[in-house]
Amino acid sequence: MSRIITGLLLVLVLVLPGLALGADSVAFVNINRVMDQSPQAEASLSALEEEFAPRDAELVAERDALRRLQQRLERDTDIMGSEERLELEREFRNRSREFKRAQDMFQEDLNVRRNDELARLQRLVHNVILDIAKEQGVDLVVTERTVLFASDRIDITSKVLDELRRQHRNGG
Repeated sequence: MSRIITGLLLVLVLVLPGLALGADSVAFVNINRVMDQSPQAEASLSALEEEFAPRDAELVAERDALRRLQQRLERDTDIMGSEERLELEREFRNRSREFKRAQDMFQEDLNVRRNDELARLQRLVHNVILDIAKEQGVDLVVTERTVLFASDRIDITSKVLDELRRQHRNGG
């Protein structure tokens, strides 16, 4: 398996410089920086936080209630009647199970929404990069995932961020 990976890396190292030399214009985009600094990413994160804050608060309240219930069980076991203790233990188990289920559903829903927002943002960034590349006559655009070094001269990351900011200001 590692031989295959090594072979692929060797092919990439040999082919990419040739492709770059054949291209009249090469540009570089730092996708991580764009995803971290674009106003759309910040807006998506804020929207997710706002959307999931009420459910998160409910989970925190239930977790605290379960802690208090557990403390009561530990503290008052000796003075409770066996029936009262059994009922309290049953309530604790049922609520703990329901809490775990609600927590899992919350995490799953959050992950689905986060992935949706990320996919939407990636499509937007991709389209902006393509528009800038076409506008500037760029033949090849590479990202940090495939590049060991990129000169500031070919880095269009700032232009991509500027366009994303402009679109965000204009409601896009």
